[in-house]
Amino acid sequence: MNAFTSKRNARFDSSQRQDKIRSLVIANSNIRRPESFSHAQKKMAVRLGVKRLIDIVVSTSALIVLAPLFLAIALFIKSDDGGPVFFRQIRWGLNGRKITVFKFRSMRAEACDPSGIQQTVKGDSRMTAIGAVLRKTNIDELPQLFNVLKGDMSLVGPRCHAINMRAAGRLYEELVPDYHHRHIMRPGITGLAQIRGWRGPTTRPLQARARIACDIHYVMNFSLLLDLRILFKTLVIELRGGTGF
Repeated sequence: MNAFTSKRNARFDSSQRQDKIRSLVIANSNIRRPESFSHAQKKMAVRLGVKRLIDIVVSTSALIVLAPLFLAIALFIKSDDGGPVFFRQIRWGLNGRKITVFKFRSMRAEACDPSGIQQTVKGDSRMTAIGAVLRKTNIDELPQLFNVLKGDMSLVGPRCHAINMRAAGRLYEELVPDYHHRHIMRPGITGLAQIRGWRGPTTRPLQARARIACDIHYVMNFSLLLDLRILFKTLVIELRGGTGF
């Protein structure tokens, strides 16, 4: 109590204060907390967390099981022309971040194109003897399991493109306005576009647009069940001979 407050006013102020506190409690109870903003967002976060866990478990297990195969392939590549075992290329990653992707080298060391401008075609003269087998069976993609374990990639997602990748002679982002929407999710070793047959060099705008349409459809409709379907379909395709060249 101060010199300007009577005992009566003090009691009145105390009551007002309590009423004000009760009012604030009631008002605050109606305020939406951040965790309640979007139930869908919470569900998506859980799904993405499970997806990442699956990536870690599967990539770790696969790398352990495939270690002898990796060693054998490395020896074949080295004995073929003595060049490096792995081919490295800068590609688009999650949220447009640049990542370094690993593959078994399938072309002559001096003919490799890290820029991604020159796409591989069927019967490519740059291919080595062992490289032709690796690409036909898609085994050259297996080192990307390291990228999955690292967190740069996922088992399933839009296939990561080289930074300067072109379709029909034009940059993808020039040809397809929504191109970078595909980078909302981590790129994958396999994806919806690949199981639908949109794989390999894109020499026509239609091919490029169809591929990106599949990627964006995957991003907008992502689910763990869809991932399992894509993985299963990929396995079936590879067992039937694959789509490599």
